[in-house]
Amino acid sequence: MQKSSKAIRDLVRGVVEPMGYELVGVEYLTGQPGGNLLRVYIDREEGITLDDCAAVSHQLSGVLDVEDPIPGNYTLEISSPGLDRPLFEPEHFERYAGKKVNIRLESSVHGRRRYKGTLLGIGDGRVQVEVDGEVHSLDLDEIRDARLVPEF
Repeated sequence: MQKSSKAIRDLVRGVVEPMGYELVGVEYLTGQPGGNLLRVYIDREEGITLDDCAAVSHQLSGVLDVEDPIPGNYTLEISSPGLDRPLFEPEHFERYAGKKVNIRLESSVHGRRRYKGTLLGIGDGRVQVEVDGEVHSLDLDEIRDARLVPEF
């Protein structure tokens, strides 16, 4: 996962959670076509609206300007997790056990980087996913991206 540093996540959490939102995750993406991007995923039980994103953006951009935790220019983006919700934290892998997921690793394990199957959970820093009847144990630190597969 292209996670941000713990310091940035903690800073963002300190703004987002007192506003009544769940901080789903924070990504800092460099080398993007439009420049560097700080993407913050927020959620709440009743869902996220454009007004929610605007309110968090306003509050968070002020704190980021003062604290200045990221050198150089970047774009701040506030987003709902969407139907293909990204999974960042160990708790996410536990909470969504039984759901279909897409997982992409930083490097291949046994000749494979992509896994699409049923999330079984997490234990000892390893994510368990069942793909075509076979259980794979993946190191959480090696996961580049993990997302739920929308089911209709």
